[in-house]
Amino acid sequence: MKKIIFGVSFCLLTTFNLFAQQDTYQPKKTNFFSDVQFGGGLGVGFGSGFTNIAVSPMALKPITEQFSAGLGLQFNYLRSKGFYESTSYGANILGIYSPAEMIQLSAELEQLRVNNTLWQDFGGSSKIAQNFWNTALFLGAGYTTQNVTVGVRYNVLYNENDLVYNQAWMPFIRVFF
Repeated sequence: MKKIIFGVSFCLLTTFNLFAQQDTYQPKKTNFFSDVQFGGGLGVGFGSGFTNIAVSPMALKPITEQFSAGLGLQFNYLRSKGFYESTSYGANILGIYSPAEMIQLSAELEQLRVNNTLWQDFGGSSKIAQNFWNTALFLGAGYTTQNVTVGVRYNVLYNENDLVYNQAWMPFIRVFF
């Protein structure tokens, strides 16, 4: 019994002594934004009577080694002269889970305001205007190397009548710095 009491007392005193000698320790002070990654997408397309401009900045914050969360903004302008014109803008929330170093699983909730104009008589005065909100929930999987992820995502709220996306499956490329 004396050996147990002596052993426990020795361990406690040694531990206390070690902690007492570390009085110069300063915890690492980090800014919330010090590990935030920025990225997103930028797209421009021009053709004969066709224009497409897309801008989608995003910020991603690591929460744990495997989980990150982010916010993004989106703007898209599409015009096919005399046939169709669309402007959409909104925001999204992104959650990323990485079960392995090169695998990325994601869930992204997107809310867009969509303003479409369709010409029934190909450039004449007969227009149909559609203004609505569109919600999309994408579940995706991708392959990551360094700061680039290539994958595919599926919109579980896809509606073929909303004139925002032409199908539920979409490839993606994410780049964060």
